[in-house]
Amino acid sequence: MSWYTLLVLLVAAERLLELAAARRGARWSLARGGTEYGAGHYPVMVLLHTGLLVGCLAEVQALGRPFVPALGWPMLGLALAAQVLRWWCVGTLGPRWNTRVIVVPGLPLVDRGPYRVLRHPNYLAVVVEGAALPLVHGAWLTALCFGLANTALLAVRLRCENAALATAAPA
Repeated sequence: MSWYTLLVLLVAAERLLELAAARRGARWSLARGGTEYGAGHYPVMVLLHTGLLVGCLAEVQALGRPFVPALGWPMLGLALAAQVLRWWCVGTLGPRWNTRVIVVPGLPLVDRGPYRVLRHPNYLAVVVEGAALPLVHGAWLTALCFGLANTALLAVRLRCENAALATAAPA
C-alpha cells in the first residue's frame, strides 16, 4: 500500500469519526427541539465527499499520476491544515456540531473560535481539502471535478444554512 493510499484511508477514517460526532450532535440538537433544514441535499453531499476520496485513489492508480514534490508537499500541508480547521470547528461547536443543518430555537449563534472570523469556517476547510488532497499526488481531474461540483452544492447549502441561521437567536 502506498503512503498516499494510506493518507486517503486516514482521511476516510477521519470522516467516519466526524460522522459519529455529527450523529451525536444531531441527536443533541433534535432532542432540544431543533429543526432540520435542507435535508434533500444531504445525500448529494455524502455522495460528493465519498466521490472525492474514491476519485483521489482511482485517478492516481488508473492514470498513473506521479507524486511531484514541489506540488505534493505544499498540498499535504494544506490538506492537514484543513483537518485542523475542521476539528477546530467541531470543538468550538461542541454538542451542536453536525453535518446537517439543524437549528435549535433560542440558542444564539456561535461567535468564538474560527466563527469569530468566518461565518462558515468548515466550508473553507472543505474547499481547501477538496483541492489539496487530490493534488498531493497530482490527481488534478479529481480536484477539478470535486471543486466544480462542490461549488454548486455549496451554493445550495449556504443559501439553506443562512436562511436557517436567520431563524436563530442573535449571539
